[in-house]
Amino acid sequence: MILLSDLNFSLPLSNPVLIFSIILFIILFAPLLLNKLKIPQLIGLIIAGAFIGPHGFHLLERDSSVILFGTVGLLYIMFLAGLEIDLADFKKNSSKSIVFGLFTFLIPMGLGTLSGLYILNFNMMTSVLLASMFASHTLISYPIISKMGITKNKAVNITVGGTMITDTLALLVLAVIAGMATGELNNEFWIRLVISVIVFALIVTLGFPLVGRWFFKKNDDNISQYIFVLGLVFMGAFLAEAAGIEAIIGAFLAGLALNRLIPHTSPLMNRIEFVGNALFIPFFLIGVGMLIDYSVFFNDVETIFVAVTMTVVATLSKYLAATLTQKTFKFSTAQRDVIFGLSNAQAAATLAAVLIGYEIILGEAPDGTPIRLLNEAILNGTILMILVTCTIASFVAQRGATKIAIQENQGKKDEEEEEEEAKEKILIPINYPENIEELINLGVTVKSQSARNNLLALNIIPTDSSDENLEKNAKKLLEKASVLAAATDNILTELIRYDSNIVNGITNVVKENKVSDIILGLHKQGGISDSFLGNLTEGILSKCNATTLIYRNAQPINTIQRHLIVVPENAEKEMGFPFWLLRVWNIGRNTGAKLVFYASSPTLEFIKQVNKNHPIEADFVEFSDWEDFLIISRDMKANDALMIVMSRKTGISYNQIMGKMPKYLNNYFNNNNYILVFPMQFGFDQKNMSDYSGTTLFNPLLNNMEKFDDLGKTLSKLFKKK
Repeated sequence: MILLSDLNFSLPLSNPVLIFSIILFIILFAPLLLNKLKIPQLIGLIIAGAFIGPHGFHLLERDSSVILFGTVGLLYIMFLAGLEIDLADFKKNSSKSIVFGLFTFLIPMGLGTLSGLYILNFNMMTSVLLASMFASHTLISYPIISKMGITKNKAVNITVGGTMITDTLALLVLAVIAGMATGELNNEFWIRLVISVIVFALIVTLGFPLVGRWFFKKNDDNISQYIFVLGLVFMGAFLAEAAGIEAIIGAFLAGLALNRLIPHTSPLMNRIEFVGNALFIPFFLIGVGMLIDYSVFFNDVETIFVAVTMTVVATLSKYLAATLTQKTFKFSTAQRDVIFGLSNAQAAATLAAVLIGYEIILGEAPDGTPIRLLNEAILNGTILMILVTCTIASFVAQRGATKIAIQENQGKKDEEEEEEEAKEKILIPINYPENIEELINLGVTVKSQSARNNLLALNIIPTDSSDENLEKNAKKLLEKASVLAAATDNILTELIRYDSNIVNGITNVVKENKVSDIILGLHKQGGISDSFLGNLTEGILSKCNATTLIYRNAQPINTIQRHLIVVPENAEKEMGFPFWLLRVWNIGRNTGAKLVFYASSPTLEFIKQVNKNHPIEADFVEFSDWEDFLIISRDMKANDALMIVMSRKTGISYNQIMGKMPKYLNNYFNNNNYILVFPMQFGFDQKNMSDYSGTTLFNPLLNNMEKFDDLGKTLSKLFKKK
């Protein structure tokens, strides 16, 4: 038992419990207080770190624990940037990223070297190393961009890609200058560096996805998956350091490698973002603040001059690079602000360079003091540069991100007026605990991400049953579904219905709740019966004209590499074509898996037009001979999933081969995930079904398809063209 008299309250504090408590309260209250002054949260945490640090009130030391958590936070920022990037846009805009990366590297290198030589009167080696510090930057403003929800904007994609290029080049300059200063720059140095970097890149980009896919297949425990991902991030960071480059490159590359395995809509992604933004990233910002020493700027004129010069040159060069990128690619001023805000902040690589340069001793002065490659004036000036550039970057990034967010959400008020009648609702009937998780994961993946409460889970209890435990079991199943949905920040509506007929029960729920989509699950163990889908599913399809997805999973959806989508002839002429296509598009965008479309030439033209305006990674294969359907099985690989767009017998896209699907699926695709998609169709003439046909429920949907993410505008045009 610790008595009050035994506690030590002398400064700096040494009690680990009290230290951690103080830091948590700073993380909580600093942003809240400074938000009232319109100061970004990032700056609030840096300022708080300066106040409590060794050069402020000295409440805390910048000890190994702060450095450790700060390092985790820095790597987390880079990992999230790689994880959240849209790989399709990243590949499409790779040339633009290279151009920006060269702009934001060469301009600071040029201006930095000249200012070092002719303004600060340094030698060539010091000037080049100083310039490399200006060329590198840290995505310290990325949490602001992420919070604004514009991480998929083209300007953000280009900046994140360019960051990897400029930081890599800047850190290579650091390695070369360090090698020159210590006399180690020889052929062996270059051979070792090139080979080690290549080996590192191959291990991360090829090895991490293979290991990750195997692990996610074998382990579905949420905690184990999170720890596994963190382990890979730090292993990637360590391998980067072992290869002779900075750890942040390894963390970013690990994010890219795991991008497809961690869908943006998954519970794992939600946990990764939550823990990073709540704990690790704020720790890093507080740690940066602890480095700031205000006293040096009042005691040394040389330090002030060096610091001002460094700050002005670094900011000016990054602004010129952002402006040149804006003019080159015809971006808006808001996009330029985002590019500048993301690329202006100096922190991680800059600190690495200045500390390494400070430790390199070139000789001794006559009085015996060491002559360093980067002197104390540069060391202290770097701290001021970090503070000022992070402050400017945060304000500018927030301003640009706010403008872009407003532009992207323009017209939202008009849409809200029709929200109730045109709202997307996805119904998931659940009866068995073993497939609930995958059904919810599919629902979260195919839904429009702007809506958070459009999932409904249904369990039907037979009215003629005397089992008193049925209701209790139903509540347990629905509760499990709600917990799974909540893990992705979605609200699921639980529905229990008593009915003597399950088909009628589902049909009535669809009618009462104006359901737009139904997801039905099949057991992993069983296939499809010879009577096609069985009486239950056949009954639902005959009475509900909603987009219906019949799903059988053999492995988690995040481990799928490709989705092979087989589309019948004339599918583009069906009423439900744009609706199921949107669901497929969301799967591609949210999981990052490649979509391979097998369809006739006219149908492929429609789909290619969508891909032109809303790019995802997709291939297109002309296929119209359904008599030779088994050719698809030869294209299927171990981690592929099959999607077959079906038709009711009254639809114009129906063909006789669809009746053979049970046999094909059971014999040739039993080890793969597959989804049978039944679109809404014209000619649905069941009695009293006007609420499900296009005349009532879906008229507002068809007229307001832009509600379903940004893909809606293109799909609306497709529908009108028909």
